[in-house]
Amino acid sequence: MTSIGLRGTTLHYDDTGASAGLPVLLVHGHPFNRTLWAPQVEALVAAGHRVITPDLRGYGASGVETGPVHLSDFADDLVALLDHLAIDRAVVGGVSMGGQIAMEVQRAHPRRVRALVLSDTSAPAETDEGKAFRNRLADRLLAEGMNGYADEVIGKMLADYNVTALPGVAEHVLGMMRATDPRGAAAALRGRAERPDYRDTLAAVQSPVLIVVGADDVYTPVTDAEAIRELVPHAVMTVIEGAGHLPGAEQPGRFNAALLDFLATQVTTRA
Repeated sequence: MTSIGLRGTTLHYDDTGASAGLPVLLVHGHPFNRTLWAPQVEALVAAGHRVITPDLRGYGASGVETGPVHLSDFADDLVALLDHLAIDRAVVGGVSMGGQIAMEVQRAHPRRVRALVLSDTSAPAETDEGKAFRNRLADRLLAEGMNGYADEVIGKMLADYNVTALPGVAEHVLGMMRATDPRGAAAALRGRAERPDYRDTLAAVQSPVLIVVGADDVYTPVTDAEAIRELVPHAVMTVIEGAGHLPGAEQPGRFNAALLDFLATQVTTRA
């Protein structure tokens, strides 16, 4: 793990694999950290790629914010990290909130995106009901901490059957959630409540796009992935059976196969 001070905070990140490999930037969701991507890092590095996995500000070992932190703040952090690493263009992938951050990188910094990987995420702006929910949840996390919330949502972060079928994965996901600083989680929730609509951004994307979704995701179901697919006709879409909201953790073999095939057939063959 390496740390760097940039844009008023400290970001911790891993930069793994051959420096000359295709750079792949993977962005975790809420309320996790960079270790969510461990199975993908292993597979991508074995295939010769370079993988950058940061802890977003407010999460993991990175600096804690009091908020709100908007998706644009996260995206600008990531571009600053790419600048620091002298990476001009990268495959930018994310899950859930991380997918929305990837969309924001595409919106604000399209020249930096070689391809997009969007896992279990959605493109429309937040609804009024959703804004109220996220702000209430932010208040709750600040008042109560993360433990109760983590216990409540583990059966939605993972497909409910995987909580018992995959105890090691469930333990890892619970551990990440419980370890997240409530201030960082609340800051991101308040910022995410104000997110813009990314549908026009996606409709204009010319670079390769991979859409991945767990077949049993209850937060951003297959219909949300299909809506993105309709916006991006050239996108490749894969539904991961036996998974919920975090297919990269629940079914890493299937997820990695889809990701590696996409990179080999859609990205590395293009200039």
